[in-house]
Amino acid sequence: MASPLVRSFPPITSPQANTLILGSMPGNASLEANQYYAHPRNAFWPILGHLYQFDPSMPYDKRVAAIQAAKVAIWDVLAQCERTGSLDSAIQEGSRVSNDFVTFFAQHPHIQLIAFNGAEAEKSFERFVLPKLSHLQTNRVRLPSTSPAHTMARDKKLHAWQTALLP
Repeated sequence: MASPLVRSFPPITSPQANTLILGSMPGNASLEANQYYAHPRNAFWPILGHLYQFDPSMPYDKRVAAIQAAKVAIWDVLAQCERTGSLDSAIQEGSRVSNDFVTFFAQHPHIQLIAFNGAEAEKSFERFVLPKLSHLQTNRVRLPSTSPAHTMARDKKLHAWQTALLP
């Protein structure tokens, strides 16, 4: 029996973006809310709020504006995949389709750092995107996933994100 087809969102970005944070694919709570990182236990917005000095409990559109003002873009490596549930481990093999990063990087020449929100994002980027971008010279770093399924303590996640994003 095939898993449901899930699709990601358009990127949150601005022409001045210099950092790109990539997840793999939004979880069910995010898909239902039509918002990146909508699960209430996901540490993404609290971490970014701490790093970029905004209230992570603000309405979504205000958080988006704060991220854009910080010159940070948010997107997912995958445009679509088949997955039951929210876990990356549930993505059906052979169903991953990447977003159009050739166009994205052509439109965002100031991106200097790609930060992967977890291992699946990095793995999918290296497998499905990087071969199409042989000229890409952008620094890349894998960060601990902000997902509640990744059981690292939040302060350790915060430290790793802070070290990578605020040199």
